[in-house]
Amino acid sequence: MISLRLQQLREQQHKRQVDVAAHLGCSVKTYSRYESGQTVPRLKALIALADYYQVSLGDLCEQEKQ
Repeated sequence: MISLRLQQLREQQHKRQVDVAAHLGCSVKTYSRYESGQTVPRLKALIALADYYQVSLGDLCEQEKQ
């Protein structure tokens, strides 16, 4: 799930939701919905998130392997 991957990447990089939301130009509430799975980010946001976390879109959309 993209929501879990977003949370994993954010926590690995010691970022706060407010930091990521500011990068995306969205509200913290919107970004929080991405991480909770209530909303799926649009392609433009996914590209910005991949850039922010310095991962490919494929890596962003995959569940981290344990």
